[in-house]
Amino acid sequence: MKTVGSSTRSCMLALLGWGAMHALTCAAEPISFKSDVASILVDNCIACHGPKKAEGGYRLDTFEQLRRPGDSGVEPIIAGAAPGGEILRRLATSDPDERMPPDSNPLPVAAIETIRDWVASGGAFDGGKPSESLAMVMPPRTHAAAPKSYSHAIPVAALAFTPDGRQLVVGGYHELLVFDAGEGTLLKRIGNLGQRIFAITFLADGRTIAVASGEPGRDGDVRLVDFEQGLVTNVFARAVDVVLDLAPRPQSDQVAVASADGIVRIIDAASGAEVRAIASHADWVNAVVWSDDGKKLASASRDRSVKVYDADSGDLLANYQDHGEPVRGVAFTADGKQVLSIGADKKLHRWDIETVKKVAGVDLQGEGCKLVRTADTVSVASTDRLLRSIDLAKNVVTLTFKGHTDWPVAIAAHPASGRIASGALDGEVRVWNSGDGSLVKSWIARP
Repeated sequence: MKTVGSSTRSCMLALLGWGAMHALTCAAEPISFKSDVASILVDNCIACHGPKKAEGGYRLDTFEQLRRPGDSGVEPIIAGAAPGGEILRRLATSDPDERMPPDSNPLPVAAIETIRDWVASGGAFDGGKPSESLAMVMPPRTHAAAPKSYSHAIPVAALAFTPDGRQLVVGGYHELLVFDAGEGTLLKRIGNLGQRIFAITFLADGRTIAVASGEPGRDGDVRLVDFEQGLVTNVFARAVDVVLDLAPRPQSDQVAVASADGIVRIIDAASGAEVRAIASHADWVNAVVWSDDGKKLASASRDRSVKVYDADSGDLLANYQDHGEPVRGVAFTADGKQVLSIGADKKLHRWDIETVKKVAGVDLQGEGCKLVRTADTVSVASTDRLLRSIDLAKNVVTLTFKGHTDWPVAIAAHPASGRIASGALDGEVRVWNSGDGSLVKSWIARP
C-alpha cells in the first residue's frame, strides 16, 4: 500500500513502517493529499464509505464527500487543530468497537501519521476537482514489476500481432509478453501496466501500443507504450474499474475506450484529453468498435444491449436488445450498414442499423467471447473451445479451429500473413493458418 509521497519525510515513514527509528535532519516537504493521503483512503476506507456502501451515512470517495459529516454530525476533518476530527480519532483509537477499519488490523502508524500531518498542516486539496473520485485525483500508478517467472499460467485475455506479423504481443501479469509468432519464443517483456490486460492494439504509427488494463474494483486505464523502447509514454481514460476494450478510430487520433464502469470514453490519443463520455449503458461495456469509415461507433455491454452512435456527435443511432443475454463482442460489416454481435446466447447476430432488426444469425454452440472481422469474414472464439470463421456473404461457418482445451477468450488476426491467433483461460496461445485452419504453433504464455 502506498502511504507517503516522494519526499525526505517519506524515507523516515518507510523506515518507521519497518520498525526502525532513524532520526533524519532534513526538512520535511508538505504532505500532498493527491499523492500521499488519497491512496490510503482508497485502499482502506472506500469499501465501507463509498458510493455503493456508506456506513454511518458517511462517504469519502471524493474530497467533497470526505469533508461532509455522516449521520453523527461530527466533523470528519478539522484542519489545523488537534485531534483533527472524527477520521483521525477513529483510526487511532485503541477501542476495537470504534476503530476503523473494522474487523481488520489497525492502519500502520506511518499511514495514520501521514493523515495527521496533512490535517495539521491545513488539510489542503491539491488535486483537480474536489468532486472527482479519489481514484482519479491520485496520480497514475507506477505498477510493481512482474515476477521474473510465473508460478502458474494466467488467462490470456488480450493479444495482438505486430504490424509486420512476425511477433505476437500477449497480455501478462502487469506486463506485455512479446513472442516470436512462428516459434513461440519469448523475445521481451514490457512492464508498468495494470494487473490484468484486457485489450492490446497498435496505433496507426505502428510504433505505439495502446493497452487497456486494470485491477478489478479498484482502477483501470489505457497506457500508451513505445514498443521499441518498452516504456509507457502516456496514461489516459482512467476509471474506477477495469478498462475492458479499446479501438483506434480510422484516420484519426481518437481512441474509443470501454470500461466496467459502464462508460464509453472517446480520447484524443495525442493529448490524452477526453473528447466525449457516453454513459448510455447500465452495466459493463465489454467491447467497442468503429465502422471502417470511422463515422459510426458501436458498443456491446453486459446489460444485454448493443448500441450504435454517431461518431462525431455521440448521438444514439440504434439500440439492439435481441440477445437477451450479456453481449461480449461487436463488429461492423464492411459497408457500415450492419452490425455483428455475439454473447452469452450462443449466437452470432447480424442486424441492420437503420431498422434495428436481425437479418441473419449463426449458431455457435458455445457462448461467444470475442470476434474479429477481416474483409468479408468474421472469426469468433467461443466457450465450446472452438474458433469459427464465418463467411459473411453466405452467413455460414466455413472453417472450425480445434485444439484448445479451455475457453479461448482472446483473438487477433493478421490478414497479410494469413494468420489468426487465440488465447485461452489456461494461458495457451495458438497461432493458426486462417486459410485452412491448420495449427502453426502453440505455447503457454508463461515466462
